[in-house]
Amino acid sequence: MVEATPRWIAVATAILLVLAVVFLIAPLLVVIGVSFTAGDYISFPPQGLSLRWYIRVLAEGRYTAAALTSLAIAVPVTLAAAVLGAGTAIALHRRLLPGSGLISGLFLAPIVLPSIILGLGLLMLWSRSIGPTSLLTIFIGHLVLALPYVIRTTLAVLTTSDTFLEEAARTMGAGPWRSLWRVTVPQCLPGIAAGAFFAFNISFDEAVVSLFLRSPEVVTLPIQIYTQLEFSPDPSIAAVSSLMIGLTIVLIVLIERAIGLQNVTE
Repeated sequence: MVEATPRWIAVATAILLVLAVVFLIAPLLVVIGVSFTAGDYISFPPQGLSLRWYIRVLAEGRYTAAALTSLAIAVPVTLAAAVLGAGTAIALHRRLLPGSGLISGLFLAPIVLPSIILGLGLLMLWSRSIGPTSLLTIFIGHLVLALPYVIRTTLAVLTTSDTFLEEAARTMGAGPWRSLWRVTVPQCLPGIAAGAFFAFNISFDEAVVSLFLRSPEVVTLPIQIYTQLEFSPDPSIAAVSSLMIGLTIVLIVLIERAIGLQNVTE
């Protein structure tokens, strides 16, 4: 007979859970609260309530231009990472590449390495072998960061997928490409969607690698935030950050509507 969990363990677990949630949520609530302040300085609690900083952010060209630049990088990075990451994951799962285990481990490097080391290494490699940095270098750097997430999430789905379905399709007369497109890829969709979500957020929010790989005229939204924090911080930074939080929530809702978070996390 299984013994009941001691009451003090249950209470301690509940307290730790509440503290963890507060630790994760409280900074976001502070940022959102600061974004609605009526004052001229960053302070919490807010000095009155106002939408002035949201209006300023949307009216000023520097923030909107930086946001459009970030989108112009993040969207192609997401699409490329989804296609290349899914294909790589399928190849690794089927052991079609020599040294699949080693290659799978190498794809962890961008996740494990600090962003500053990766950014510096990519900058030195690009400068010595190709030339000056540009928008293309940021795209490549973000793609290197995003690919491992798509590969890992897709591999996680493939390990629990039914391999006999593709064999059944082949038995029914479907060719290799047809069975891949009609059977394997649909099974991978939850993993691809989760990886694409991470890829977009990583690319849109990445600042360190962008600082190393950008040209002077390229300013992404995170770089604009860092510049504003360094020279003249004001609550507009909190307003931009709140909008980015809202964008993340919208993406989560869209994934939930399209696929379902339960399918993505399985």
